[in-house]
Amino acid sequence: MKFLKKCLKIFIIIVGIFVIGNICVYTYAKLSPKIEIKNANSFMLFDNNNEVFFQGSGSKEWISLDNISPYLIEATINTEDKNFYNHIGFDYLRIAKALFVNITSGTTSQGASTITQQYAKNLFLDFDKTWKRKWDEMWYTIEIESHYSKDQILEGYLNTINYGHGKYGIETASKFYFGKSAEDLTLAEAAMLAGIPKSPSNYSPLVNLEKATERQQMILKNMYEDDVITSKEYKTAMSEELKFVLEDEKDKLESILYYQDAVIEELKNLDEIPESFLETGGLKVYTSLDLETQKQLEEMVKNTMPDSDLETASVMMDPKTGRVIALIGGKDYSKSEFNRATNAKRQVGSTMKAFLYYAALENGFTASTTFTSQETTFTFNDDETYSPQNYNGTYGNKPISMATAIAYSENIYAVKTHMFLGEDILVNMAKRLGITSKLDEVPSLALGTSEISMLEMASAYSAFANEGYKVSPHFITKVVDKEGNVLYEADEEKELILNSSLTFILSNLLTSTYNANFIDYNYPTAVNLASKMTHKYALKSGTTNTDNWYIGYNKNIVTAVWCGYDDSRKLESSEYKYAQNIWLNSMENYMKDKTNEWYEQPNNVVGVLVNPITGKPANENDEKKVIMYYVKGTEPSDDDPVFDEFVKDN
Repeated sequence: MKFLKKCLKIFIIIVGIFVIGNICVYTYAKLSPKIEIKNANSFMLFDNNNEVFFQGSGSKEWISLDNISPYLIEATINTEDKNFYNHIGFDYLRIAKALFVNITSGTTSQGASTITQQYAKNLFLDFDKTWKRKWDEMWYTIEIESHYSKDQILEGYLNTINYGHGKYGIETASKFYFGKSAEDLTLAEAAMLAGIPKSPSNYSPLVNLEKATERQQMILKNMYEDDVITSKEYKTAMSEELKFVLEDEKDKLESILYYQDAVIEELKNLDEIPESFLETGGLKVYTSLDLETQKQLEEMVKNTMPDSDLETASVMMDPKTGRVIALIGGKDYSKSEFNRATNAKRQVGSTMKAFLYYAALENGFTASTTFTSQETTFTFNDDETYSPQNYNGTYGNKPISMATAIAYSENIYAVKTHMFLGEDILVNMAKRLGITSKLDEVPSLALGTSEISMLEMASAYSAFANEGYKVSPHFITKVVDKEGNVLYEADEEKELILNSSLTFILSNLLTSTYNANFIDYNYPTAVNLASKMTHKYALKSGTTNTDNWYIGYNKNIVTAVWCGYDDSRKLESSEYKYAQNIWLNSMENYMKDKTNEWYEQPNNVVGVLVNPITGKPANENDEKKVIMYYVKGTEPSDDDPVFDEFVKDN
């Protein structure tokens, strides 16, 4: 009995402390400056012509609570927060129940987040699951409850939540899905929309109609059982056939949502922008988006990619500044919002060889440096061996030039070069070019077995395209607050990291990938594209069992394209054509009506007519001849040694 009394006393004390604590906290919040929630976290995104292409994170159309269908309001409250009008921001009984269920079941299936808490989350761009983030959310929940009525909170919530496909706010979502104002939604339509915010990627009817319908029917059933709707209303809604009206969206760019997400992600990480946008609302974010280029890139993807699980991503970047002017994060945003261009890391294959061969040029190699093309087993770390294979098992069984190795994407030549230079040289070169992904000093690195992001690769290739300068890829050029104050401006200063004479030589070497003069025992990897090119490009492909890349450039633009499966399953031979077609057509569309500018030959570089395969000076017996470029004093001669044989002899 004494024990029970003691427990009761402790319980009363704890409850008393809790109540007093709540009174103090809410009083302090009430006395603190009122936060502006209608403009909080709102921002406008502008393209490179200063035209608005997105306004959020709230909707473009704010609608008052009085003009929203009562069905939608009731469905939302009944589904998300039944005690919304009775709690003070936190539903303590619901929290206790959720804790009990989660502890006894050993899962985290039960949640207890209120509408006010969710609204507080929506006022942030940072959704990281940190303790600081949780404390911020709690405090702003208290602030909102202290300064605003329940109707004001509910109105703000319904105007800012995500209904999928980049549609924020109930009015925008209602018009997108059903072609009508939120005021005119039927019960069945309201229940469908109320089910989406829990997980837009799962419960959008455009993504999974069956799952969305199951959730809609569950919401209707709960509303009926809770006496929110009548039996007649329930039966009518359950039998109503929904018609989705999306005609007005057909001409709109869906892929722009990937770009928009990338901008928001970058915005979250800018130190110059306040961690909380609550005091800052009304930001104007100026981006480098080229709307016409984005449209053309999307068309290329839609017209090229098959109707299968095969995915793609692409980045188009201005090499002079690092500005990303167009981006595709996936084939269909409505099916997958995962941005493969910014967030995925994949094996880059032979696109890594551009880094290797620039390093080789820095270390005394030339376009005519020769190794023997033959099956080779490499020994490293004393007793480990590595036996790479050329694509299709094709070998020349003779000495070939670096230019030929690039044209054919010769694996044996690449690994010989890598091992000759030392495995740390390629790693250091990649880091110098801005690659931050982990790279292992192993023989296979020369063949691109490490996983690197597309933005990293496009940025690295930009240093070749702009004749030696390191640039940082970015989407945002400037951020201005509602008062016109510039909060952030991109620093586009360039750092010289490469030799312009060597980038000129490398860029010309990378044109061998589609040069028919290199046809011999093998074919250049992109020779089938030559007849379709109206401009000159430096180009390198990358092929693994699971990934296919094309990265190419000229002075104006760098374009990277990837194709593969999200689950890294093997590509079929017929699936290696898509990346090159998207790359070529995107480059050609971008360069249409632009001058065909190539790089000026540096004063210390000379062009020499050579046999493309041997790299030796051409003579009258050579059927095929090409001009290759060399730093003065390194021009080839007839008696230059084959490098691997030269090493053996010494």
